Amino acid sequence: MSVVMLALRQARYNNRAFWRNPAAAFFTFVFPLMFLFIFNLVFGHGEITVEGGTIDTSTFYVPAILALSVINSCFTAISQTVAFNREQGVLKRLRGTPMPAIAFFAGRVVQTVFVTVLLVIIVMAAGTVLFGVQIQGDKLPAMTAALLVGAAAFCALGLAMSAFIPNADSAPAVVNAVILPLLFISDVFIPMGDAPSWLRDFASVFPVAHLARSMHEAFNPLTTGSGFEVKSLLVMAAWGVLGLALAVRYFSWEPRR
Repeated sequence: MSVVMLALRQARYNNRAFWRNPAAAFFTFVFPLMFLFIFNLVFGHGEITVEGGTIDTSTFYVPAILALSVINSCFTAISQTVAFNREQGVLKRLRGTPMPAIAFFAGRVVQTVFVTVLLVIIVMAAGTVLFGVQIQGDKLPAMTAALLVGAAAFCALGLAMSAFIPNADSAPAVVNAVILPLLFISDVFIPMGDAPSWLRDFASVFPVAHLARSMHEAFNPLTTGSGFEVKSLLVMAAWGVLGLALAVRYFSWEPRR
C-alpha cells in the first residue's frame, strides 16, 4: 500500500478515535464557541477603534475566535494528544509496525485540518446568524489562504511542542503556559490598539498575532483590497518550517523515563 493510502487510513482511524472521545470533541468545539458567546454577550454592544475608524465589538471577536479555533485544534490538541499517546506506549507500538513515520504524521495532520475546517465553519455560522458579522466576500480567498498556512504551521508547532512535554500529566500546563500569554497579547482575547508599542512588536514575532491579523483583515469592512497579508503568511510559514525541523530533530516515540 502506498504512503498516501496509509496516511488516509491513519487519518480515518484518528478521526474515529477523536469522535469516540467526548472530552476531545468537547474541548475542541465547545471551548472556542464558549469564548465567542461570552465575549460577544459581555462586550458585543460596544465599539473598538481600529485603523480607519471604529467597528462593532462582534466584528472584532468573531475573527479572533476563528484564530483561537485554529490554534486550539492544531496546536493545543495535537501537542497534548501526541504526548498522551507517547506516554501510553501507542507511539512505540506504531513505530514497530511497517507503517512509515511520514504516514503517521500526515494522517494526524489531515485529521486535524478536517476538524479545523468544521470548527471554522461552525464559528463563522454562529457569528453570522447570532451576531450579524459578515466576512467581506472579496477577502474570502485571503482568509482561506491564511487559514491553510496557519493550520499547517500550528500543526507542525504542535508536533514540535509534544517533543518538549516531559510527561502526559504536565501536558496541559506546559502547553497553556506557552500559548495563553500569546493569546492575550495578539489581538485575540484583548484588542491591542492601546497597548505599548514594544508589546505589539514582541507579539508580532510569533505566529499567533499574524494569524489573528489575517482573520481581522478578512472581516474588517473599513479596509479595501484583497485582504492578503503577505508578511503574515511568510511569518507563519517560517514558524511552520521551524516547527517541522524541531519535530524531526527532537520527536520521541518512546515514553520519557
